[in-house]
Amino acid sequence: MRIKGSKETLRLDKRIRVSQPLTRGPSAFIPEKEVAQANTVDERTNFLVEEYSTSGRLDNITQVMSLHTQYLESFLRSQFYMLRMDGPLPLPHRHYIAIMAAARHQCSYLINMHVDEFLKTGGIAEWLNGLEYVPQRLKNLNEINKLLAHRPWLITKEHIQKLVKTGENNWSLPELVHAVVLLAHYHALASFVFGSGINPERDPEISNGFRLISVNNFCVCDLANDNNIENASLTGGNFGIVDSLSELEALMERMKRLQEEREDEEASQEEMTTRFEKEKKESLFVVSGDTLHSFPHSDFEDDMIITSDVSRYIEDPGFGYEDFARRGEEHLPTFRAQDYTWENHGFSLVNRLYSDIGHLLDEKFRMVYNLTYNTMATHEDVDTTMLRRALFNYVHCMFGIRYDDYDYGEVNQLLERSLKVYIKTVTCYPERTTKRMYDSYWRQFKHSEKVHVNLLLMEARMQAELLYALRAITRHLT
Repeated sequence: MRIKGSKETLRLDKRIRVSQPLTRGPSAFIPEKEVAQANTVDERTNFLVEEYSTSGRLDNITQVMSLHTQYLESFLRSQFYMLRMDGPLPLPHRHYIAIMAAARHQCSYLINMHVDEFLKTGGIAEWLNGLEYVPQRLKNLNEINKLLAHRPWLITKEHIQKLVKTGENNWSLPELVHAVVLLAHYHALASFVFGSGINPERDPEISNGFRLISVNNFCVCDLANDNNIENASLTGGNFGIVDSLSELEALMERMKRLQEEREDEEASQEEMTTRFEKEKKESLFVVSGDTLHSFPHSDFEDDMIITSDVSRYIEDPGFGYEDFARRGEEHLPTFRAQDYTWENHGFSLVNRLYSDIGHLLDEKFRMVYNLTYNTMATHEDVDTTMLRRALFNYVHCMFGIRYDDYDYGEVNQLLERSLKVYIKTVTCYPERTTKRMYDSYWRQFKHSEKVHVNLLLMEARMQAELLYALRAITRHLT
């Protein structure tokens, strides 16, 4: 079906509109009252939305992120910069690239949001019919979009050369860096949307007369999860309060023991390498083994069906991270973080080619990595550094990135199996995340702490994608 509409730029309304979601609250995973409390007491959130929201509305993502206002400010500022401030790419192109990125994970929430923004910024309505209607230059981003989203370790300087080679459809390096930052941002944001169970917006103003993409089957049944699978799992005896309390105490005890061991003796470099390789190998089988045995097959039938509404924005929809784990055809090479770091290499390259975005991204990465309230569930005055590092480094481990100075034995000690399943799903195939997975780990922890986990996963994923893309650009330049 072809979409018709005007190219007229619509006026942005500066007033904040709080959208009415289809089901209770902004998230299908978090009780509405918990998010509402954060929003009523925090005037800062409203100020940030007025300043930095491109839509002028307090949308569901922002409402859930407002459980961490400090982080929200860094997030909104960097997102606003890449979408609205001076930069190499025209405004409509930025939103179209966001649509292409979100489509890799069938994230109808983000696609709908950016279809709306694309039209408001003067985008050509015909482009919304699919990739065959867009200029060849944009279409050429397909390959890098696909690889960044699912297997960033495959990106080489040849991919970069192909895009920037001379010709009428070539990309300048500043344009390409802007595009790569947008792609990585929206792949990672799709992880947050699915990982936090973000509900669809319900607002007639969003559509501007265009047919919104229907929410995929798994969004309604598997995200809201009012189905029997979920309810049955939660009434099982192993989800008892006693179990989850002892689980929390056991985690605290392991953290204490690891700290003491760390002070007593350091593992050799050889041992550290062995532990990383072991963790990397094990991570390949976390979801493919556990999930398919733990969850009835119906949980996964829908996610193989990609609606034409979404598939029009991508090519090779079957390409994913999963293929790598299942077939084992490619050896996942180790990316030694020390050889190409964000701080020493990526940051300066991004800043050189796309002015201040490097500073904004750097602030956002640091903010999420260092964010702490020194609490763990009911415990106060806890140093959670070890736990935050394990979460961040486990994501990078799944993408083959290794830190020489990190003992990957800690990951196994600190991240229980159900949490690993959740991390792998949210990071590698977020469209499969269910409420059951979200509920099954850290059962005594607050929802705000689980949202913090999702922020860490999102930023770790974005940084991993950027490291691979920027390393390829550096190699192209040298």
